[in-house]
Amino acid sequence: MPLITLPDGSQRSFDHPVTVMQVAESIGPGLAKAALAGKVDGTLVDASHLIENDVALAIVTERDADGVDIIRHSTAHLLAMAVQSLFPTAQVTIGPVIQDGFYYDFAFERAFTPDDLQKIEARMNELSSADLAVSRSLMSRDDAVALFEKMGEKYKVEIIRDIPSNENLSFYSQGDFIDLCRGPHVPSTGKLKAFKLTKVAGAYWRGDSKNAQLQRIYGTAWGNKKDLLAYLQRIEEAEKRDHRKIGKKLDLFHMQEESPGMVFWHANGWTLYQAVEQYMRAQLRRRGYQEIKTPQVVERTLWERSGHWDKFRDDMFTTNSEDRDYAIKPMNCPCHIQVFNQGLRSYRELPLRLAEFGSCHRNEASGALHGLMRVRGFVQDDAHIFCTDDQIQEEVARFIDFLHDVYADFGFTDVIYKLSTRPEQRVGSDEDWDRAEKALADALDAKALPWELQPGEGAFYGPKIEFSLKDCIGRVWQCGTIQVDFSMPGRLGAEYVADDQRRKVPVMLHRAILGSFERFIGILIEHFEGAFPTWLAPTQVAVLNITDRQDEACQKVAEILNNKGFRASLDLRNEKIGFKIREHTLSRVPFLIVIGDKEVENGTVAVRTRRGEDLGVMAIDTFVARLEQDVLLKSRGQNQ
Repeated sequence: MPLITLPDGSQRSFDHPVTVMQVAESIGPGLAKAALAGKVDGTLVDASHLIENDVALAIVTERDADGVDIIRHSTAHLLAMAVQSLFPTAQVTIGPVIQDGFYYDFAFERAFTPDDLQKIEARMNELSSADLAVSRSLMSRDDAVALFEKMGEKYKVEIIRDIPSNENLSFYSQGDFIDLCRGPHVPSTGKLKAFKLTKVAGAYWRGDSKNAQLQRIYGTAWGNKKDLLAYLQRIEEAEKRDHRKIGKKLDLFHMQEESPGMVFWHANGWTLYQAVEQYMRAQLRRRGYQEIKTPQVVERTLWERSGHWDKFRDDMFTTNSEDRDYAIKPMNCPCHIQVFNQGLRSYRELPLRLAEFGSCHRNEASGALHGLMRVRGFVQDDAHIFCTDDQIQEEVARFIDFLHDVYADFGFTDVIYKLSTRPEQRVGSDEDWDRAEKALADALDAKALPWELQPGEGAFYGPKIEFSLKDCIGRVWQCGTIQVDFSMPGRLGAEYVADDQRRKVPVMLHRAILGSFERFIGILIEHFEGAFPTWLAPTQVAVLNITDRQDEACQKVAEILNNKGFRASLDLRNEKIGFKIREHTLSRVPFLIVIGDKEVENGTVAVRTRRGEDLGVMAIDTFVARLEQDVLLKSRGQNQ
């Protein structure tokens, strides 16, 4: 009979098989009421799961991340049930959990409207209040095909037909609704009390533009109303910070249909872009990187040898000239190996760090494009480190320090670390993978960094660490990465002469900190809501006159600032000073200098910040020193 070991080490024995829920009830009514599912020997199961042997058991509630995921998955089923209740001819397809929520794709003869969403959400609330029991059942593939064919669910039939015939499939039912799913799910619909439908979008069946277009309803779900409200407030804040709106307001960039997914940088935006690029260039130089530049258009044969043609052909822009096929490069790594290959390298040259602000193009689906966050033309802060096996850990450690310094300078100190290990389909020996995975883990541990393991999520050529940062409203952005590559250097003929005079293939570390300039700048725009710290602001100082009697003094101050390398603008318009201050404040200029007759007479300037703080009257040299300190602190200081 089962002996149950609980997370606190206590044990409970039973003289008969018990369900997860029965174990929760034996502990107390409060836990039983909160129980959503269980984790048996590390595997998530339904609360109705029968335990017959000795196991370790954790009761999963809304306080657990797993519990919130189960709520979201179950709410996706609730959504599908509500849609088919209101629109019986709608066909269901798939409904996975995503970050902060879920979606479900439907085939329906007309577009869902905002009014439809309100009706669907109301129906979901009715079904939740009904507290319908959710039950799991098993069915053979053939029986499942027959059932869903009878129901007219052709998309579900197609999914089920792709599953091996010898497998029993699990289904979840609530009321008259049934859906194919691995589970687990909540015990009843009454557990789903904090959800909100957010939007409708188009989606292709199985993500293929050649297939039928479906309608995707997005929603969010949480363990309680408080967490839901906090999330909705974050979303409202995120909408205020939308980089596309701010980009237009501050005249940073625009996009247009004649060049989808490509950025038209305006003067203000390009100034910001250049501030980021020049900063990164200086950081690379300090850390021993050699900056290179490689071609935009490269013959197909190189992409075939690197392995990219087979895997990424559909995402490449291609062209033809003189009977030769070319690709506009979607990534930089094969070209960097060509630079490495020029001349025979010695082990004494390793590690060799090659960096490029590489312009890349990928043929992203038009429906996936999203301002600066998802584009077709972008520039990576890309670099590749050619090294020996013994140098991997040290280079990874150096890179982590580099990444931390950069993120801190941009104002990001909350970083999430994930180690992705070997997938089933991979190249390289197990010994190589063992060494590489250990080197990455040891580098993280040596820094005493908390990290999450992602088993099987590594690239086919090697493991990787992913670095994600949190912005000021708690959103997570995956930006940095360092990947160990055993495959491509050998495929493209890279060799070095080792200390024993034998030729060996170097290990190549792919690494990026920002990811792409476009996306990272989009993140910066939203993080700062356009109020960039002084070092990044397109205009750092606006010099304003009160009357035309101060024109000459204003021009002289602006000239001093610009000659010292600051970005100062001059506003001598015949407008009231209050109007000009308000306009430059709305333009998020960090510092405003106002010069009137008294300032001209005393050779001083009156300084205020975009926050409305009056810094008083001071000599121009005093203000320059203040400005220099602000720029030096980057985003680490309390910039105005």
